Amino acid sequence: MITALDHIAIAVPDLEAAIKRFLEDFGLPFEGTEDVEAAKTATAFFPLPETSIELVHPLRGEGPIAKYLEKRGGGIHHLCFRTDDIHADVARLREKGYQFLADEPAPGAHGCLTIFIHPKSCDGVLIELNQPGAEH
Repeated sequence: MITALDHIAIAVPDLEAAIKRFLEDFGLPFEGTEDVEAAKTATAFFPLPETSIELVHPLRGEGPIAKYLEKRGGGIHHLCFRTDDIHADVARLREKGYQFLADEPAPGAHGCLTIFIHPKSCDGVLIELNQPGAEH
């Protein structure tokens, strides 16, 4: 079941400048960065319980975020909903006709399992489902 808005992801062309903006200009608490090899992204987190802002930047200039930035520039990339049973939610949403960008959930930041719903299924909004790992 969907339990919360986990994060709002913002694609950024300059990760260090964006971190500085959210940390110094907005005064948000900074949780740190993490490279997510599977998604080819470098991420930075600013938790605002019960949600967080996640800055995403292409890792080594590769991957889907690099293509997104080339095509659209920086901006809101996706909304992420936390789930307590990602496999059940994927099955339930597939039965309702939702299309996903992958066949199965994959590893994400903080040891979470993640999967994305195609924007065509959600009025043009990219939606991520995220099941926290044991350490989160």
